[in-house]
Amino acid sequence: GKKLGFTFNNRNLHNVSLGQGQEVVAEQALDLAAKEGHWVILQNIHLVAKWLSSLEKKLEQHSKGSHQDFRVFISAEPAPSPESHIIPQGILENSIKITNEAPTGMQANLHGALDNFSQDTLEMCSHEKEFKSILFALCYFHAVVAERRKFGPQGWNRPYPFNSGDLTISVSVLHNYLQASSKVPYDDLRYLVGEIMYGGHITDDWDRRLCKTYLEEFIKPEMLEGELLLAPGFPLPGNMDYNGYHQYIDEALPPESPYLYGLHPNAQLGFLTRSSEQLLRTVLELQPRDSSAGEGGVGTREETVKDLLEEMLEKLSDEFNMAELMAKVEQRTPYAVVALQECERMNVLTGEIKRSLLELELGLKGELTMTSDMESLQNALFLDMVPESWGRRSYPSTASLGTWFSDLLARINELDTWTGDFSLPSTVWLGGFFNPQSILTAIMQTTARKNKWPLDRMALQCDVTKKSREDFASPPREGAYVHGLFMEGARWDAQAGLITDARLKELTPAMPVLFIRAIPADKQDTRGMYPCPLYKTRQRGPTYVWTFNLKTKDKPAKWVLAGVALLLQV
Repeated sequence: GKKLGFTFNNRNLHNVSLGQGQEVVAEQALDLAAKEGHWVILQNIHLVAKWLSSLEKKLEQHSKGSHQDFRVFISAEPAPSPESHIIPQGILENSIKITNEAPTGMQANLHGALDNFSQDTLEMCSHEKEFKSILFALCYFHAVVAERRKFGPQGWNRPYPFNSGDLTISVSVLHNYLQASSKVPYDDLRYLVGEIMYGGHITDDWDRRLCKTYLEEFIKPEMLEGELLLAPGFPLPGNMDYNGYHQYIDEALPPESPYLYGLHPNAQLGFLTRSSEQLLRTVLELQPRDSSAGEGGVGTREETVKDLLEEMLEKLSDEFNMAELMAKVEQRTPYAVVALQECERMNVLTGEIKRSLLELELGLKGELTMTSDMESLQNALFLDMVPESWGRRSYPSTASLGTWFSDLLARINELDTWTGDFSLPSTVWLGGFFNPQSILTAIMQTTARKNKWPLDRMALQCDVTKKSREDFASPPREGAYVHGLFMEGARWDAQAGLITDARLKELTPAMPVLFIRAIPADKQDTRGMYPCPLYKTRQRGPTYVWTFNLKTKDKPAKWVLAGVALLLQV
């Protein structure tokens, strides 16, 4: 306060935590503080979005004629997306802004985690060796789960707000348990930390499995025998004092790499590639769009869109005649039902594409007034992005418009071939479906009807062949051959018939053809298997399709930490 030219004591402070109807209290505090020269701290203003315009007016009102020592401090959590930026511009422009950026890199995160404690913390437990070892392992665990977010969906399917409170509460629980028990309750600790303290944030089952696996690898009896590696080349340290642990991190922690998180180096390449694509996409979107860019520029833009529009309309085939297809189906088998459903959804999508393109064509000719929807479509075509109205009726995809449209034509061609006689293709392109689960369910339904098995007690068995799609001339007697899958985080060794480490710079190697068939659930062999999730795109998360058990010589935990998954699109 003295440096800023005023004095301050605790009686001059009004601390208001917003939410639960505290807006009136905040306004009263502001009025009093402006008159008396007090400080006001308004916490969590992101919880009172509707009140912020009133706050802006109140601050503007007190900007003149208030006491010279009057100060307002405002805190808010960062917004998850640009659409969630709710703080009024007037408040932002008239304030000094301070952000608390999370540390980046494993070393900074690990030091940051350890900074939550002190030498007194290390000495407060009677089981000193066990307490110190598990505390350091928890610090490493906290640093890993916090920093793993930077690897995108391969790190976590969804981003989670893990914070230092999760770590400090976990250490308090550890202290209480060790004080009350002569043995270390490893299972209880892993459950409390993984399912409650950190698991309380987690909403995705695969992320929950990842969190649980980390704890199984870091907190186990071997940690007290000096045999535990937290990462390759980084063993769990022995009994040290507080400064000794900080020094150990500086001296022993290997250089920053995906290996510290259990990931393959390709994860870093993927992360950097996506960041670069996002940057270039943003630069492209910042290009001028109006006439101020010059007549030549606008002409070029419109000509580009016209050419693309005409090309698309020319390449799009007619919609599927559903009445004809229904009449052609002799027996409504599960496979035939799937084909008809896919054709219906394709008609909805292609109908919208044609309607919107023809409308835009008339708009560009001047025969229709340009609407905001037509302008959005024009911008998307020019920027090589899938238009929003198409995306809503489409399947999940991260592709640019050119790639997406070529993929669409391939899907239409595949459906055209299949509906020729409604016999199952020799190999099914699993990624070519709006709803891939439907064909996998149809495999189970067909086998269940044939063998009179209950559908709810069946599972799919996945056998990876050594062949490509060209090697198959006909479908199997039971089940289906499927192609078009890719693996991220590892690769499939076709000769050994196992998951193995990925080759550097091969981010998503293609899988051979898979033989998918239905079997009774109790006949599944899960020994030496990695339950591998299958997703539609690299976005993972909500694009989950199925789980296939794949053979592995290594512990399944290795592939869990590496974020290994099968993808239908890359």
